[in-house]
Amino acid sequence: MERFYPIGIPGQPWTSTDKRAWFASRHIQRSYADEVLAKLEALDDDFGVAQYGALPIDEDRYPLLASTLRSADPTAPWALITGGVHGYETSGVQGALRFLQTTASSYLDRLNLVVAPCVSPWGYEVVNRWNPNCLDPNRSFYANSPSEEAAQLMAFIGEEERFGDSWLVHLDLHETTDSDESEFRPAAAARDGKASEPGLIPDGFYTVGDTENPQPEFQAAIIAGVEKVTHIAPADDEGKIIGSAVTQRGVINYPKVELGLCAGMTGARFTTTTEVYPDSPNATDETCIEAQVAAVGAGLDFVLAHL
Repeated sequence: MERFYPIGIPGQPWTSTDKRAWFASRHIQRSYADEVLAKLEALDDDFGVAQYGALPIDEDRYPLLASTLRSADPTAPWALITGGVHGYETSGVQGALRFLQTTASSYLDRLNLVVAPCVSPWGYEVVNRWNPNCLDPNRSFYANSPSEEAAQLMAFIGEEERFGDSWLVHLDLHETTDSDESEFRPAAAARDGKASEPGLIPDGFYTVGDTENPQPEFQAAIIAGVEKVTHIAPADDEGKIIGSAVTQRGVINYPKVELGLCAGMTGARFTTTTEVYPDSPNATDETCIEAQVAAVGAGLDFVLAHL
């Protein structure tokens, strides 16, 4: 096998030495404190920002924070919005924060809200998909997870005395970027001792539903809401997006629990993973943030209309 990634021996899974080499090659590129924590701290006290954990790599630098907004209705169901499970996916983080800053409070007549805007703050700072241990947090949402990011969020969300024992909706905000193809997929193949298989990055927004609970009308409502802000990714020549069959315009499905995806952790009736494309010539960083806010609004509006 020819070398396609600078770390490790082609065809052999990474050793602990290889993983340390990968970690040593990462560098801080932006500030979690300035770009995330400061925005959370600026929110009104009614937004209930609280720390639910911290990353052991640097607990002071990487506290894990979430905002809890309680409805005036004691019987209101719970909705969860997560961003930054993959830290490099900027609009997921900033979209969740923008939702808090702009429209979150308008839903408190009928919904309780929890917003965890940056699940992977180390990944946010080094602009990477993985955590410091070469693990993908968005494949790690299962019992006894080796990912601190996933484990601590699951423990928080699982506090029945705080949130009850069921969630109605979970929107997990993501991006698909050109760097998926140039860096992250080759890195994952090298880490696992596999060949790197080239793929195509879709140009536009799409959602990932749950194979076991697809909720097609919910997904369609999100697509319709986002289309007012940015373009929807077309299927490729095989009728697929990132290798998965398109089930309706702009929608594919994954087995979320089986894959350990964040959007599968609550067992909510309505779940989706949003995907915007920040590298498109037809989109800007601001467009992508607004698309995430539109996705959250369209999803929550659909849910409230079908209670």
